[in-house]
Amino acid sequence: MTDKPKVPAPHPDETPSLPDSAAVTAYLEAHPDFFVEHEDLLATMRIPHRRGDTVSLVEHQMKILRERNIEMRHRLSHLMDVARDNDRLFDKTRRLILALMDASTLEDVVMSVEDSLRQDFQVPFVSLILFGDNAMPVGRWVTHADAQTAIGGLLTENKSVSGSLREHELDFLFGEEQRKQIGSTAVVAIAHQGVHGVLAIASRDPQHYKSSVGTLFLSYIAEVTGRVLPRVVGSLRSVR
Repeated sequence: MTDKPKVPAPHPDETPSLPDSAAVTAYLEAHPDFFVEHEDLLATMRIPHRRGDTVSLVEHQMKILRERNIEMRHRLSHLMDVARDNDRLFDKTRRLILALMDASTLEDVVMSVEDSLRQDFQVPFVSLILFGDNAMPVGRWVTHADAQTAIGGLLTENKSVSGSLREHELDFLFGEEQRKQIGSTAVVAIAHQGVHGVLAIASRDPQHYKSSVGTLFLSYIAEVTGRVLPRVVGSLRSVR
C-alpha cells in the first residue's frame, strides 16, 4: 500500500494566505446551505438585490438592520468603557474611605483627602478649607464670616456645584496664582455636628467639570469627611 504524500506544514512565521474570490465562489457553489448554517454573517454582509435602478425592500431592510447593529455595538462599547471607569473610580474612593476611617488625627484626615485626590484621582487642584472662629494648627481655617462673604453662594448643604466660578471665588478657594490656571471647578460643602467647611477640586480643562456633570463621588467623599472631622477636631480641642 502506497503512503499518501505529506503536505509540508506551514512555517510558524508564515502568514496563511487568504483564498481568492474564485476559491470562495467555488466553495459556496459546493456548499449551497452555507448561509443557512451561518445566518449571523448575513447581518454584516452587503448583498445587492436590484431591479434596474430600484433598491428592493429586502436590501433596504438589511441596510437598516446592519446600521442598527453597528450602532448597538458602539453603545455597548461605550457602556463597557463607562463601567470600567466607574469601577476604577469606586476602587479609588474605597481606599480613601478606608484611610479616613483609620484616621486618628486632624492631620491624618487632611492628608488622606488631599493626597488621595492629587495622587489617586490625579486632580491637579485640591482645596479643603475648614471654618471656625478659632483656627486649628492643622489644615487651612477661615472664619464663617469670611467664607460666607467669599463663597456664600456655594455653601448650600447636600448640593454640589460644578462649572465655571467667579474670580473672587477661585481666589478664595485656590489662591490667585492657581486661579489663573483653572478652567472648571467642582465644589461641595461640608457640614456635620457643628463642623463646617468646603471641599473643592479643579481642572485646567474648561469642559472637565461642566454644570451638568454629576459629582456623586465628590459629594460622597465630602460627606464621609464631614462624619470623621467632628471626632478628630473635638479631640484636638480637648487637648488645647
